[in-house]
Amino acid sequence: MDMHTSGSINNALNHYKEGIGSFTQKMPEIVQQFNAYTEACFQEGNLTQKQKQLIALGISLYSQDEYCIIYHMKGCLDQGATEQEIMETVGVASAIGGGAVMSQAVTLVNECLTELSSIQQ
Repeated sequence: MDMHTSGSINNALNHYKEGIGSFTQKMPEIVQQFNAYTEACFQEGNLTQKQKQLIALGISLYSQDEYCIIYHMKGCLDQGATEQEIMETVGVASAIGGGAVMSQAVTLVNECLTELSSIQQ
């Protein structure tokens, strides 16, 4: 799937939802346990949910996981992260991951900011 075409962010989110739905039918207990675990990890604690989403975005950028980048960009925006907070997260991730992180930032992160921000308004 070409992630860098118009409307591709929403398409990628839908593609992931379809995939997880199919996997849930085949392996419901695993998906239930995975969802419970990740929900617990992202609950408000000493770190806010926004901070946790920003951390997850940085890890997703470093690991070059385009679906997770999109998913956590949406999470960051849903939790009220500003563009500047996202850019600082990109900066930290690129300090560790170099050009590979920066290439995702100037393409996919920028596309998410544009497409997902317009959906939320």
